[in-house]
Amino acid sequence: MVTKVDKRYRAQLFRDRLTAAMTAVNISQSALARQTGVDRSTLSQLLKDKGARLPNAQLVAEAAAVLGVSADWLLGLSDRPEQAADLVAAAISMTEAPRAMVDDQIFAWHQEAAGYKIRHVPAGLPDMLKTEDMLRWEYAPSLGKTIEQAIGASRDRLEWMRGARSDYEIAVPLAELESFAGATGYYAGLPADLRQDQLRQFRDLHAQLYPSLRLHVFDTRQLFSAPVTVFGPLLAVIYIGRNYLVFRDTERVMAITQHFDQLVRAASIGPRELPAYFDGLIAEVC
Repeated sequence: MVTKVDKRYRAQLFRDRLTAAMTAVNISQSALARQTGVDRSTLSQLLKDKGARLPNAQLVAEAAAVLGVSADWLLGLSDRPEQAADLVAAAISMTEAPRAMVDDQIFAWHQEAAGYKIRHVPAGLPDMLKTEDMLRWEYAPSLGKTIEQAIGASRDRLEWMRGARSDYEIAVPLAELESFAGATGYYAGLPADLRQDQLRQFRDLHAQLYPSLRLHVFDTRQLFSAPVTVFGPLLAVIYIGRNYLVFRDTERVMAITQHFDQLVRAASIGPRELPAYFDGLIAEVC
């Protein structure tokens, strides 16, 4: 339903916002008139008029461009003064991603979203649930002397989860867990005792932290997902290797949230079935 606004109110709002924008950038009426291509008297009359008079679209557009605000904001159609390009730039950003996904930026996003549900599809297995031996095996070749920092960051994240400041839902691909248990592909050469200890850690931590932590196992043959984390309604982050692609606009955050929720609905193994599933994987490790 469209809400009609009295023309006098909209005209007054335009005058107030135009004056505020001029003050913010320290521009005079004569300078604004010159840069927008209108007579100074026309602009002066527009600002002093107490009636329902509104400027034409050309003047609104020119004034918005000069003052660095949006035309919609000047006319009272938006509460955001930023221009469309600035809104897009603020809504989407790209930040550098270190090799380990336990870095300071990720942890800062977790802290920002404290109290909200966090939905996560890891690039492999969830780092915050890994044993120290697993972290050393996986990240030592690329992190070198910073491996202790990665382990410390992983502990910090786990302690954050234990504090139940947020609910966590983690969706893990079935093929990733089976590849890990069988030491195939990416996990080739991983010792059996390390794999067993890691699977026990997944099982035991899930039991300890449930229901604030819920693991779901989905089949990528039915539904694929890129590595993604949704921090409540605040932002969604897609991991693309060397960078994080960060979305803060409501529409995209909601779309990625719906994608994650679809993974949960399609999960072949849910939280209740996980203990038996992990016990089966542990028994198969050789």
